[in-house]
Amino acid sequence: MARVKFGKVTRARRKRWIKRAKGYYGTKHSSYKKAHEQVVRSMAYAFIGRKQKKRDFRKLWIVRINAAVRPYGLSYSKFMNGLKLANIDVNRKMLSELAISNPEQFKLLVDASNKALTSK
Repeated sequence: MARVKFGKVTRARRKRWIKRAKGYYGTKHSSYKKAHEQVVRSMAYAFIGRKQKKRDFRKLWIVRINAAVRPYGLSYSKFMNGLKLANIDVNRKMLSELAISNPEQFKLLVDASNKALTSK
């Protein structure tokens, strides 16, 4: 009987890796070895990217909040410290959204922060 080197299970496994590499350039979408290497690398980049996304958005929110409080004579750190002293617990995402979409309400938070800082 002839020796089987490449059975159904192996073919199916390799096909799965090739399927994941759909759209890749060159032999990376057709050659099993290249596709496997690239998909593993892509998964690593995707994992890293999900972590970086959180950092990037936090940075963006901080920049927006800082830009919004500067006209009121405050820095970002003093504003956040004032909110903490005033026991106002609003996350940075919501603060940046308030600063953009609802400046009147944001002004109330700035006033509360200022009041807490001056009474400290």
